[in-house]
Amino acid sequence: MRILHTADWHLGKTLEGRSRLDEQAEFLDELYRIVKDEQIDVVVMAGDAFDTVNPPARAEQLFYESLSALSDKGKRQVVVISGNHDHPDRLSAASPLTNERGIHLIGYPTSDLIRVDVPSSSERLLIAALAYPSEARLNEVLAETFDEKLLRDHYNQKIQQLFHHLSNQFQPDAVNIATSHIYVAGGSQTDSERPIEVGGAYTVAAESLPEEACYVALGHLHRPQTIKRAKTIARYSGSPLAYSFSESGYAKSVTIVDAKPNEKASWQEVFLSSGKPLVKWKATEGLSQVHKWIDEKRDLHAWIDLEVHLTDQLSIEDIHQLRNQHSGFVHIRPKFRELQQIEDQKKQDQLSIEERFVKFYERQTGGGLPDENTVKLFLELANETQEEEAT
Repeated sequence: MRILHTADWHLGKTLEGRSRLDEQAEFLDELYRIVKDEQIDVVVMAGDAFDTVNPPARAEQLFYESLSALSDKGKRQVVVISGNHDHPDRLSAASPLTNERGIHLIGYPTSDLIRVDVPSSSERLLIAALAYPSEARLNEVLAETFDEKLLRDHYNQKIQQLFHHLSNQFQPDAVNIATSHIYVAGGSQTDSERPIEVGGAYTVAAESLPEEACYVALGHLHRPQTIKRAKTIARYSGSPLAYSFSESGYAKSVTIVDAKPNEKASWQEVFLSSGKPLVKWKATEGLSQVHKWIDEKRDLHAWIDLEVHLTDQLSIEDIHQLRNQHSGFVHIRPKFRELQQIEDQKKQDQLSIEERFVKFYERQTGGGLPDENTVKLFLELANETQEEEAT
Protein backbone atom coordinates (compact mmCIF):
# COMPACT_ATOMS: atom_id res chain seq x y z
CA MET A 1 0.00 0.00 0.00
CA ARG A 2 1.32 3.45 -0.95
CA ILE A 3 0.23 6.34 1.24
CA LEU A 4 0.91 10.00 0.51
CA HIS A 5 1.14 12.22 3.59
CA THR A 6 0.54 15.96 3.24
CA ALA A 7 -0.68 18.70 5.59
CA ASP A 8 -1.06 22.41 6.27
CA TRP A 9 -2.39 23.58 2.92
CA HIS A 10 -3.83 26.76 4.51
CA LEU A 11 -6.00 27.45 1.49
CA GLY A 12 -6.97 31.13 1.40
CA LYS A 13 -3.91 32.29 3.33
CA THR A 14 -2.45 35.58 2.12
CA LEU A 15 1.00 37.11 2.40
CA GLU A 16 0.63 40.64 3.78
CA GLY A 17 -2.65 40.97 1.87
CA ARG A 18 -1.40 39.31 -1.34
CA SER A 19 -3.50 36.36 -2.51
CA ARG A 20 -1.72 33.05 -2.91
CA LEU A 21 -4.65 31.03 -4.22
CA ASP A 22 -3.04 30.71 -7.66
CA GLU A 23 0.08 29.25 -6.05
CA GLN A 24 -2.05 26.92 -3.92
CA ALA A 25 -3.90 25.76 -7.03
CA GLU A 26 -0.53 25.15 -8.69
CA PHE A 27 0.52 22.98 -5.73
CA LEU A 28 -2.69 20.96 -5.85
CA ASP A 29 -2.16 20.32 -9.56
CA GLU A 30 1.37 19.14 -8.77
CA LEU A 31 0.03 16.96 -5.95
CA TYR A 32 -2.40 15.31 -8.36
CA ARG A 33 0.46 14.55 -10.79
CA ILE A 34 2.56 13.04 -7.99
CA VAL A 35 -0.35 10.89 -6.81
CA LYS A 36 -0.86 9.55 -10.35
CA ASP A 37 2.82 9.07 -11.20
CA GLU A 38 3.63 7.37 -7.89
CA GLN A 39 0.51 5.17 -8.01
CA ILE A 40 -0.68 6.29 -4.60
CA ASP A 41 -3.46 4.24 -2.96
CA VAL A 42 -4.37 6.61 -0.11
CA VAL A 43 -3.86 10.33 0.49
CA VAL A 44 -3.74 11.45 4.14
CA MET A 45 -4.07 15.18 4.80
CA ALA A 46 -3.12 15.92 8.44
CA GLY A 47 -5.03 19.12 9.13
CA ASP A 48 -5.24 22.85 8.36
CA ALA A 49 -6.88 22.48 4.97
CA PHE A 50 -7.90 26.13 5.32
CA ASP A 51 -6.29 29.13 6.95
CA THR A 52 -9.40 30.37 8.75
CA VAL A 53 -12.64 28.89 10.09
CA ASN A 54 -14.48 30.99 7.49
CA PRO A 55 -12.44 30.59 4.29
CA PRO A 56 -13.18 32.44 1.03
CA ALA A 57 -15.49 30.69 -1.42
CA ARG A 58 -12.72 30.18 -3.96
CA ALA A 59 -10.61 28.39 -1.35
CA GLU A 60 -13.48 26.00 -0.55
CA GLN A 61 -14.11 25.39 -4.24
CA LEU A 62 -10.42 24.63 -4.77
CA PHE A 63 -10.46 22.23 -1.80
CA TYR A 64 -13.43 20.16 -2.96
CA GLU A 65 -12.39 20.13 -6.62
CA SER A 66 -8.94 18.89 -5.61
CA LEU A 67 -10.31 16.16 -3.33
CA SER A 68 -12.58 15.01 -6.14
CA ALA A 69 -9.65 14.81 -8.56
CA LEU A 70 -7.44 13.01 -6.04
CA SER A 71 -10.08 10.39 -5.25
CA ASP A 72 -10.76 9.74 -8.95
CA LYS A 73 -14.39 8.73 -8.31
CA GLY A 74 -13.51 6.52 -5.36
CA LYS A 75 -10.64 4.64 -7.00
CA ARG A 76 -8.28 6.27 -4.50
CA GLN A 77 -9.05 6.88 -0.84
CA VAL A 78 -8.56 10.36 0.67
CA VAL A 79 -8.55 11.04 4.42
CA VAL A 80 -8.65 14.61 5.79
CA ILE A 81 -8.62 15.59 9.47
CA SER A 82 -9.25 19.09 10.81
CA GLY A 83 -6.45 21.27 12.17
CA ASN A 84 -6.50 24.17 14.59
CA HIS A 85 -7.28 26.58 11.72
CA ASP A 86 -10.24 24.56 10.42
CA HIS A 87 -13.84 24.68 11.61
CA PRO A 88 -14.54 21.00 12.40
CA ASP A 89 -18.26 21.16 11.55
CA ARG A 90 -17.66 23.05 8.34
CA LEU A 91 -14.92 20.68 7.25
CA SER A 92 -17.01 17.55 7.79
CA ALA A 93 -20.34 18.98 6.58
CA ALA A 94 -20.00 17.41 3.13
CA SER A 95 -19.26 13.92 4.50
CA PRO A 96 -22.62 12.41 3.39
CA LEU A 97 -21.66 13.23 -0.19
CA THR A 98 -17.91 12.65 -0.09
CA ASN A 99 -17.97 9.28 1.67
CA GLU A 100 -19.44 7.74 -1.47
CA ARG A 101 -16.37 8.93 -3.40
CA GLY A 102 -13.84 7.49 -0.96
CA ILE A 103 -13.23 10.87 0.73
CA HIS A 104 -13.27 10.78 4.54
CA LEU A 105 -13.61 14.17 6.28
CA ILE A 106 -13.00 13.99 10.05
CA GLY A 107 -13.77 17.14 12.02
CA TYR A 108 -13.56 15.96 15.64
CA PRO A 109 -11.42 13.51 17.63
CA THR A 110 -13.10 10.14 18.01
CA SER A 111 -12.44 7.04 20.11
CA ASP A 112 -12.95 4.74 17.09
CA LEU A 113 -10.60 3.90 14.24
CA ILE A 114 -11.27 5.03 10.69
CA ARG A 115 -11.56 1.85 8.60
CA VAL A 116 -10.64 2.26 4.95
CA ASP A 117 -10.79 -0.54 2.40
CA VAL A 118 -8.19 0.02 -0.31
CA PRO A 119 -9.30 -1.85 -3.46
CA SER A 120 -6.18 -0.91 -5.42
CA SER A 121 -3.97 -2.86 -2.97
CA SER A 122 -6.54 -5.42 -1.76
CA GLU A 123 -5.73 -4.39 1.80
CA ARG A 124 -7.40 -2.57 4.67
CA LEU A 125 -6.08 0.59 6.26
CA LEU A 126 -6.89 1.31 9.91
CA ILE A 127 -6.27 4.90 11.02
CA ALA A 128 -6.09 6.27 14.54
CA ALA A 129 -7.26 9.66 13.27
CA LEU A 130 -6.96 12.29 15.98
CA ALA A 131 -8.33 15.51 14.47
CA TYR A 132 -7.08 18.65 16.22
CA PRO A 133 -7.59 17.73 19.89
CA SER A 134 -8.33 20.97 21.70
CA GLU A 135 -8.87 20.54 25.44
CA ALA A 136 -12.65 20.89 25.08
CA ARG A 137 -12.93 18.45 22.15
CA LEU A 138 -10.63 15.99 23.85
CA ASN A 139 -12.66 16.00 27.06
CA GLU A 140 -15.85 15.29 25.12
CA VAL A 141 -14.31 12.18 23.55
CA LEU A 142 -12.73 10.93 26.75
CA ALA A 143 -15.94 11.43 28.70
CA GLU A 144 -17.57 8.75 26.57
CA THR A 145 -15.35 5.88 27.69
CA PHE A 146 -12.90 7.09 30.33
CA ASP A 147 -13.21 7.85 34.02
CA GLU A 148 -13.27 11.31 35.54
CA LYS A 149 -9.73 11.10 36.90
CA LEU A 150 -8.37 11.12 33.36
CA LEU A 151 -10.18 14.38 32.65
CA ARG A 152 -8.11 16.02 35.39
CA ASP A 153 -4.80 14.74 34.04
CA HIS A 154 -2.36 16.70 31.92
CA TYR A 155 -2.96 17.19 28.19
CA ASN A 156 -0.12 14.90 27.15
CA GLN A 157 -1.49 12.07 29.30
CA LYS A 158 -4.90 12.44 27.67
CA ILE A 159 -3.38 12.19 24.20
CA GLN A 160 -1.32 9.19 25.25
CA GLN A 161 -4.32 7.38 26.72
CA LEU A 162 -6.50 8.06 23.70
CA PHE A 163 -3.82 6.84 21.29
CA HIS A 164 -3.45 3.74 23.47
CA HIS A 165 -7.22 3.16 23.29
CA LEU A 166 -7.19 3.57 19.50
CA SER A 167 -4.14 1.39 18.90
CA ASN A 168 -5.73 -1.43 20.89
CA GLN A 169 -8.18 -1.67 17.98
CA PHE A 170 -5.42 -2.21 15.40
CA GLN A 171 -5.42 -5.55 13.56
CA PRO A 172 -2.39 -7.59 12.44
CA ASP A 173 -3.83 -8.26 8.97
CA ALA A 174 -4.27 -4.51 8.24
CA VAL A 175 -1.97 -1.55 7.66
CA ASN A 176 -2.16 0.43 10.92
CA ILE A 177 -1.23 4.12 11.00
CA ALA A 178 -2.04 7.21 13.07
CA THR A 179 -2.52 10.85 12.13
CA SER A 180 -3.02 13.98 14.18
CA HIS A 181 -2.66 17.76 14.18
CA ILE A 182 -0.58 18.41 17.30
CA TYR A 183 2.67 19.95 18.47
CA VAL A 184 5.16 17.22 19.40
CA ALA A 185 7.97 18.33 21.73
CA GLY A 186 11.24 18.80 19.90
CA GLY A 187 9.70 19.81 16.59
CA SER A 188 11.20 22.83 14.79
CA GLN A 189 8.72 25.70 14.42
CA THR A 190 8.49 28.67 12.04
CA ASP A 191 6.80 32.07 12.32
CA SER A 192 3.84 31.12 10.12
CA GLU A 193 2.35 28.62 12.60
CA ARG A 194 -0.17 29.94 15.05
CA PRO A 195 0.64 28.25 18.36
CA ILE A 196 -1.70 25.53 19.58
CA GLU A 197 0.08 25.15 22.88
CA VAL A 198 -0.05 27.64 25.74
CA GLY A 199 2.97 27.64 28.01
CA GLY A 200 3.71 24.07 26.92
CA ALA A 201 0.31 22.81 28.13
CA TYR A 202 -0.61 21.56 24.66
CA THR A 203 2.75 19.93 23.98
CA VAL A 204 2.78 16.18 23.34
CA ALA A 205 5.79 14.02 24.16
CA ALA A 206 7.25 12.03 21.28
CA GLU A 207 7.00 8.90 23.42
CA SER A 208 3.21 9.38 23.62
CA LEU A 209 2.76 8.64 19.92
CA PRO A 210 1.50 5.09 19.34
CA GLU A 211 4.39 2.72 18.64
CA GLU A 212 1.88 0.13 17.38
CA ALA A 213 1.31 2.32 14.29
CA CYS A 214 3.77 1.68 11.50
CA TYR A 215 3.66 5.41 10.64
CA VAL A 216 2.33 8.57 12.31
CA ALA A 217 1.33 11.35 9.87
CA LEU A 218 1.55 14.69 11.67
CA GLY A 219 0.35 18.19 10.85
CA HIS A 220 0.91 21.68 12.31
CA LEU A 221 4.64 22.35 11.91
CA HIS A 222 5.49 23.79 8.49
CA ARG A 223 9.00 22.43 8.18
CA PRO A 224 9.25 18.79 6.97
CA GLN A 225 10.88 16.77 9.74
CA THR A 226 11.03 13.40 11.43
CA ILE A 227 10.44 13.12 15.19
CA LYS A 228 13.58 11.36 16.40
CA ARG A 229 12.43 10.33 19.87
CA ALA A 230 9.23 8.65 18.69
CA LYS A 231 9.03 4.85 19.06
CA THR A 232 7.85 4.51 15.46
CA ILE A 233 8.21 6.51 12.26
CA ALA A 234 6.56 9.88 12.92
CA ARG A 235 6.84 12.81 10.51
CA TYR A 236 5.58 16.28 9.80
CA SER A 237 5.15 16.55 6.04
CA GLY A 238 5.32 20.34 6.35
CA SER A 239 3.34 22.95 4.44
CA PRO A 240 3.44 22.84 0.63
CA LEU A 241 4.28 26.55 0.36
CA ALA A 242 6.50 28.85 2.42
CA TYR A 243 4.10 30.98 4.44
CA SER A 244 6.57 33.27 6.25
CA PHE A 245 10.06 34.60 5.57
CA SER A 246 11.32 32.48 8.46
CA GLU A 247 10.83 29.57 6.01
CA SER A 248 13.10 31.18 3.42
CA GLY A 249 15.38 28.54 1.93
CA TYR A 250 13.36 25.55 3.20
CA ALA A 251 12.66 22.84 0.65
CA LYS A 252 8.96 21.91 0.58
CA SER A 253 7.79 18.35 0.09
CA VAL A 254 5.24 15.61 0.63
CA THR A 255 6.01 12.20 2.13
CA ILE A 256 5.26 8.85 0.49
CA VAL A 257 4.95 5.82 2.77
CA ASP A 258 5.16 2.20 1.64
CA ALA A 259 3.44 -0.11 4.13
CA LYS A 260 2.29 -3.70 4.40
CA PRO A 261 0.36 -5.46 7.16
CA ASN A 262 2.51 -6.54 10.08
CA GLU A 263 5.68 -5.08 8.52
CA LYS A 264 7.84 -2.03 9.14
CA ALA A 265 6.98 0.89 6.87
CA SER A 266 9.44 2.86 4.74
CA TRP A 267 9.15 6.44 3.54
CA GLN A 268 10.60 8.87 1.03
CA GLU A 269 10.41 12.62 0.59
CA VAL A 270 9.15 14.00 -2.73
CA PHE A 271 10.14 17.63 -3.21
CA LEU A 272 7.74 20.22 -4.62
CA SER A 273 8.44 22.85 -7.25
CA SER A 274 5.17 24.81 -7.22
CA GLY A 275 4.61 28.21 -5.66
CA LYS A 276 6.85 31.25 -5.36
CA PRO A 277 9.85 31.05 -3.04
CA LEU A 278 10.20 33.57 -0.21
CA VAL A 279 13.66 35.17 -0.27
CA LYS A 280 15.52 37.80 1.71
CA TRP A 281 17.59 40.55 0.09
CA LYS A 282 20.14 42.42 2.20
CA ALA A 283 21.47 45.35 0.18
CA THR A 284 24.42 46.58 2.24
CA GLU A 285 25.57 48.84 -0.64
CA GLY A 286 22.32 50.81 -0.84
CA LEU A 287 19.68 51.36 -3.52
CA SER A 288 22.16 51.01 -6.39
CA GLN A 289 22.72 47.39 -5.38
CA VAL A 290 18.95 46.74 -5.35
CA HIS A 291 18.56 48.23 -8.86
CA LYS A 292 21.50 46.11 -10.04
CA TRP A 293 19.79 42.94 -8.77
CA ILE A 294 16.52 43.95 -10.45
CA ASP A 295 18.32 44.56 -13.77
CA GLU A 296 19.88 41.10 -13.44
CA LYS A 297 16.34 39.70 -13.02
CA ARG A 298 17.37 38.15 -9.73
CA ASP A 299 14.56 36.17 -8.04
CA LEU A 300 12.20 37.32 -10.76
CA HIS A 301 9.39 35.00 -9.62
CA ALA A 302 9.71 35.29 -5.85
CA TRP A 303 8.31 37.14 -2.87
CA ILE A 304 11.03 39.37 -1.42
CA ASP A 305 11.82 40.75 2.02
CA LEU A 306 14.21 43.65 1.32
CA GLU A 307 16.57 45.20 3.83
CA VAL A 308 18.44 48.13 2.26
CA HIS A 309 21.23 50.02 4.02
CA LEU A 310 21.01 53.80 3.57
CA THR A 311 22.46 57.09 4.73
CA ASP A 312 19.35 59.13 3.83
CA GLN A 313 15.60 58.58 4.14
CA LEU A 314 13.88 56.39 1.55
CA SER A 315 11.34 58.53 -0.30
CA ILE A 316 7.84 57.47 -1.33
CA GLU A 317 8.97 57.85 -4.96
CA ASP A 318 11.85 55.41 -4.34
CA ILE A 319 9.46 52.86 -2.84
CA HIS A 320 6.99 53.19 -5.74
CA GLN A 321 9.82 52.82 -8.24
CA LEU A 322 11.04 49.63 -6.59
CA ARG A 323 7.55 48.12 -6.50
CA ASN A 324 6.97 49.03 -10.16
CA GLN A 325 10.26 47.41 -11.15
CA HIS A 326 9.58 44.20 -9.20
CA SER A 327 6.10 43.13 -8.14
CA GLY A 328 7.47 40.65 -5.59
CA PHE A 329 8.52 43.12 -2.89
CA VAL A 330 6.55 42.41 0.28
CA HIS A 331 8.65 44.31 2.83
CA ILE A 332 11.01 47.20 2.09
CA ARG A 333 12.92 47.98 5.28
CA PRO A 334 15.50 50.77 5.32
CA LYS A 335 18.43 50.35 7.70
CA PHE A 336 20.50 53.43 8.40
CA ARG A 337 24.25 52.97 8.57
CA GLU A 338 24.80 55.22 11.58
CA LEU A 339 22.23 53.28 13.59
CA GLN A 340 23.78 50.04 12.37
CA GLN A 341 27.20 51.20 13.56
CA ILE A 342 25.75 52.03 16.98
CA GLU A 343 24.10 48.58 17.16
CA ASP A 344 27.33 46.89 16.08
CA GLN A 345 29.28 48.82 18.72
CA LYS A 346 26.77 47.79 21.40
CA LYS A 347 27.15 44.16 20.38
CA GLN A 348 30.94 44.58 20.41
CA ASP A 349 30.85 46.08 23.92
CA GLN A 350 28.86 43.09 25.18
CA LEU A 351 31.51 40.60 24.03
CA SER A 352 33.96 39.16 26.53
CA ILE A 353 37.66 39.92 26.08
CA GLU A 354 38.19 36.35 24.88
CA GLU A 355 35.45 36.68 22.23
CA ARG A 356 36.93 39.98 21.03
CA PHE A 357 40.36 38.39 20.68
CA VAL A 358 38.93 35.47 18.65
CA LYS A 359 37.19 37.92 16.27
CA PHE A 360 40.36 40.00 15.96
CA TYR A 361 42.39 36.87 15.23
CA GLU A 362 39.90 35.81 12.52
CA ARG A 363 40.18 39.21 10.79
CA GLN A 364 43.96 39.26 10.92
CA THR A 365 44.38 35.69 9.63
CA GLY A 366 41.63 35.75 7.01
CA GLY A 367 39.30 33.41 8.88
CA GLY A 368 41.64 31.35 11.04
CA LEU A 369 40.76 30.36 14.61
CA PRO A 370 43.27 30.58 17.48
CA ASP A 371 44.10 27.35 19.30
CA GLU A 372 43.55 26.92 23.01
CA ASN A 373 47.17 27.75 23.95
CA THR A 374 47.12 31.01 21.95
CA VAL A 375 43.91 32.14 23.65
CA LYS A 376 45.34 31.18 27.03
CA LEU A 377 48.54 33.15 26.36
CA PHE A 378 46.56 36.21 25.28
CA LEU A 379 44.38 36.12 28.42
CA GLU A 380 47.49 35.85 30.62
CA LEU A 381 49.06 38.88 28.92
CA ALA A 382 45.80 40.82 29.16
CA ASN A 383 45.53 40.07 32.88
CA GLU A 384 49.14 41.15 33.46
CA THR A 385 48.45 44.44 31.64
CA GLN A 386 45.32 45.08 33.74
CA GLU A 387 47.25 44.39 36.93
CA GLU A 388 50.05 46.81 35.94
CA GLU A 389 47.50 49.54 35.11
CA ALA A 390 45.79 49.00 38.44
CA THR A 391 49.05 49.59 40.33
